[in-house]
Amino acid sequence: MLSAVKLAVVTMALLLDQIEWGNPILPAVDDPAWEAEAKRRVGRVGEIDRRVAPNPWVRELCVAAVSYQPAHVPMRLFNIAGFVTAQENACRYCYGANRAALKVMGFSETLIRQIERDAAVADLDTRERAVITFCRNLARAKPRPSRAALEQLVDLGYSNAVANELALLIASFCFYNRIGVLTACPPERAFERFANGPLGRVMGAVAPLMARLRRPSRPVADDFGEFAAGPFGGLVATLAGLPAARIVKTALDGAFASDVVSRPTKALMFAIVGRALDCRYTEAEARALLAADGYDAASVDAAVRTLADARLPPREAPLLSWVRDTIHYQTGAVQARTRALLNDIGRDATLEAIGVAALANGAVRLAMLLA
Repeated sequence: MLSAVKLAVVTMALLLDQIEWGNPILPAVDDPAWEAEAKRRVGRVGEIDRRVAPNPWVRELCVAAVSYQPAHVPMRLFNIAGFVTAQENACRYCYGANRAALKVMGFSETLIRQIERDAAVADLDTRERAVITFCRNLARAKPRPSRAALEQLVDLGYSNAVANELALLIASFCFYNRIGVLTACPPERAFERFANGPLGRVMGAVAPLMARLRRPSRPVADDFGEFAAGPFGGLVATLAGLPAARIVKTALDGAFASDVVSRPTKALMFAIVGRALDCRYTEAEARALLAADGYDAASVDAAVRTLADARLPPREAPLLSWVRDTIHYQTGAVQARTRALLNDIGRDATLEAIGVAALANGAVRLAMLLA
């Protein structure tokens, strides 16, 4: 029932000009072939694309996340969710880009400010306010919402398909926001200026018409068994029928197949994020991966508890305590720690670690679909 739906959000997120943001941590890398591919699929090459270019699975997931067209979630909710999640995660890069996108999509400055400051007074209907609250709570994960939160959206009249895809989108945004934060990616200031200029206002005026002409992605017929195989297959299988299922599977397979950072280190990173956010599924799946590499339950318990494991390559040892800092963070502090990590382990390992940390944080939030 509507009266049972909790709309309150405990604390207000930072506004755009309140976010501490350092100089870029990773350098932009020229890769003409990859830039051409990114431009073909997204329409432009962003600052993030140039900074993740050296890592195949991270760059592929970044482009897939940006170019994803929802099959069930309306574009208006899609844009609001991206904006709110970026604000919650204090990603200056994504927050600025999403705020500009709302302007181009026809949202007034007044409405954007209302959403930023207090959804309860925004010029939105009850269902949209409930979505904003759900976005904030899942992004924040203090505590991580259970599947009951999705059922509350269904009680308000959203379909199961919309609610499930919304959870997927927020998890995807959380991944991308952490890529932005942990690379300290410079903002897309040209786009921000465009959105606030005369051409941006023209685009905003015609955006409602363009939105009506946009066709959503079509659900796809998938092989459930194929998705259930591989790392975190049970989670991927819940997405069968959505275009995102193959995207998530490709990312997880690619992450655990890469040898830039060792597989046990990556599995422990997932286990640490899962434990911190009370996600039994993620921790159990990470333990299964570690068992295949010779870890017993006591060894995993010790590593997760102490954030250390003597069997890991020495240069990867700092990643266990570092990934714990990527769950709930102060932006300036986590960027400083990541910059120090870059000095210790180099660009390639730092980029892969950033990708793994972002993917683990997204996966744990997506796992709300399971319980």
